[in-house]
Amino acid sequence: MEAKIMVDTMWVLITAMLVFFMNLGFAAVESGFARAKNCANIMSKNFVVFAVSSLGFLIFGWGLMFGDGSGLIGLKGLFFVGGPDNSPATGDAYQGVYSAISWTGVPLWAKFFFQLVFCGTAATIVSGAVAERIKYIAFIMFSFVMAMLIYPVIGHWIWGGGWLSKIGMFDFAGSTVVHSVGGWAALAGVIMLGPRIGKYDNGHIKAIPGHNLSLATVGTFILWFGWFGFNPGSTMAADPGAIAHVAVTTNTAAAAAIMSATLTCWLLIGKPDLGMTLNGCLAGLVAITAPCAFVSVGAAFFIGLIAGVLVVMSVMMFDRIHLDDPVGALSVHLVNGVFGTICVGLFAQDKITGSATGNGLFYGGGLKLLGIQLAGVVSVAAFVFIAALLTWAVLKSFMGIRVSRQEELRGLDIGEHGNEAYAGFQVFTTE
Repeated sequence: MEAKIMVDTMWVLITAMLVFFMNLGFAAVESGFARAKNCANIMSKNFVVFAVSSLGFLIFGWGLMFGDGSGLIGLKGLFFVGGPDNSPATGDAYQGVYSAISWTGVPLWAKFFFQLVFCGTAATIVSGAVAERIKYIAFIMFSFVMAMLIYPVIGHWIWGGGWLSKIGMFDFAGSTVVHSVGGWAALAGVIMLGPRIGKYDNGHIKAIPGHNLSLATVGTFILWFGWFGFNPGSTMAADPGAIAHVAVTTNTAAAAAIMSATLTCWLLIGKPDLGMTLNGCLAGLVAITAPCAFVSVGAAFFIGLIAGVLVVMSVMMFDRIHLDDPVGALSVHLVNGVFGTICVGLFAQDKITGSATGNGLFYGGGLKLLGIQLAGVVSVAAFVFIAALLTWAVLKSFMGIRVSRQEELRGLDIGEHGNEAYAGFQVFTTE
């Protein structure tokens, strides 16, 4: 038993470190998709957001998410991981996935660290959607609220033994808990901020290219790699069959989405745009995150194919309705987070317990499970969007959330930080 606890603990910690490494991937993707004059600002936001999340989740978020309480929130041990056992609902909440697995022997701080990096990921998602016009202090304050209140409430509903878990909702690694939570919060921020200057002049959509697709590509590779901690790590124990299956479904969905996004973009705009290809990869990864343990490899292939098409179409849709998202975070995390959650009901194997190693393509969780998943999507959307909208509104009233026109035109690197990512470099053009 001691050997099992040791191996399980190492697995939990190593995969948590892989998820932590994804912060670098998000920083690279977001800054690469933005303009050079805002690169230092975006790097700084992605760096500081994990520190903010670490403190917020430690101070209050963990207790709200995993403390004994009602079906809505944790009520005991709210501050500084102070409850009895400090994670009373955690073991039961996860054991429903693989009935043979119990990770209650894993030390508390290993469990805390694993949950923390997921919280940090949800907060980071917001950064890209509000890039190039948000005040640095406003983003920091919003991230505190995300880590302490908004994310933990949804985490309690689904992973902490709350009401959605009790009615039978499944989200293995966070298509809803992490990605759509970050996506709904980002959508509220995009609406409150408005588009970047010049993005929609006279009703026309103007492309604002990122400054470094090489950096964005490196970041996407890092995220793809980190997802092998994100999804397989959510087994929460070193179960060889479960880990292997989840790794393959995860990779298959990503690969299929890359190809479908590339082909869709090629057909619609005449060129295989690299940015769309990169976001296709991320869309497939987000979509498979909820169902990765519950579906066959063949089903993962179809989930990825659909996700790749969805991300391209939704990027175009958000532009048409003038919601300015510089990096495509809404299309990747919100749209495909919702889609991935629904896929549990569409493609899940007959039994959600036990190792999902079947070879069939379409099992279907049944209309009941599909209805539960849809109820979860709607309830999470309502809570997160309203809570985030109120938070942005309060911040806007007290400190403002958008930089001045002059600062936005000059660049947030100078205005917000007093330095530049590429100090000393000049661009020369010839007529």
